[in-house]
Amino acid sequence: MRFANLTGSPWSLAFAAAGVLLWLMAFTVLIFRSRQRRAALAAFAEPHLHAAVLRRASGIRRVLKDASLLGALALALVAAARPQYGKGTRIVPATNLDVVLVVDYSKSMYARDVVPSRIARVKLEIAGLIERLGGARFAAVAYAGEPMSFPLTSDGDAITQFFRQLEPIDMPVGGTATARALEAARELLRRDSQAAKHERVIVLLTDGEDEEGDPVSAARALADDGARVHVVRVGGRAPEPLPMVNEQGQVTGWRRGDDGKALTTELTEAGEKQLADVAKAGRGKLTEAQKGETGLSAIGDELARAMRFELSEKVETLFAEVYQWPLGLALLLLFAEGLVRELPRAAAKKKRVPA
Repeated sequence: MRFANLTGSPWSLAFAAAGVLLWLMAFTVLIFRSRQRRAALAAFAEPHLHAAVLRRASGIRRVLKDASLLGALALALVAAARPQYGKGTRIVPATNLDVVLVVDYSKSMYARDVVPSRIARVKLEIAGLIERLGGARFAAVAYAGEPMSFPLTSDGDAITQFFRQLEPIDMPVGGTATARALEAARELLRRDSQAAKHERVIVLLTDGEDEEGDPVSAARALADDGARVHVVRVGGRAPEPLPMVNEQGQVTGWRRGDDGKALTTELTEAGEKQLADVAKAGRGKLTEAQKGETGLSAIGDELARAMRFELSEKVETLFAEVYQWPLGLALLLLFAEGLVRELPRAAAKKKRVPA
């Protein structure tokens, strides 16, 4: 047995207190009325006549009427609390998890402040995440100036291979168009007929700022669709030199500007704020690289925990409403209170003596 209106609500305590207070107020009113009757009796008759008068207006009948009123009120309050009893159980099936991995493939991802490089580390940790989240579906978006995508699939190895075979030098357009990439992720989810029934998560891995579009608005649109956008900021804050990489993925030197100085990459204060705003608009979290990792493991921990608990199969107790029983008894008590006379029937029918 449980009371639905007293379980799991922030107003449960206030509801219970209000019910008790209402019953106590009714009890106080009835006590006050009883004392008023006694005072009226004292004013009406001499003390030696009280016994004769009280025999006419039975105290027991008044007690029964008052008890009926108080009982009816108590039962009505119990009914208002919605009593329920468990009548069985049912299996709540597990909710599928759809994860869209959105990875920055701009050339700054070749930076080596994360070993062996930002992009290589991202690929390695993505493979570990996919293996860890067995049973989830994955989609992929790789982007620089334009996004390339892979649709949702239960074949995690296909997603791993999609990222593994790509390199930043393979991207046809340079840049960091994060907004377009998030829009591509949204389109992947909208095109899939089952995604709307699943828990949807976008994981954005990037080291840079989008200076072309509005990734915050794109993340907000995803959140409005019911998805969640987590952001993994790859790399550190300090300027990092950019290596030159050939088509075989080998470092052949360092990129230099026209003045001969080594080119570096760093995330500006505005870029940091933009990524934080993307996570906030997408109802997600922002994680940073630490201890030689990208920070993706923290997101993986949260998703794995959700799959074990929030999204897993559950046994749920079914409850049946029984408020009608105390409510019906309350109505019966009110009806009975109306039938009880304060005067005995014989006294009530006795003819009045003409003056």
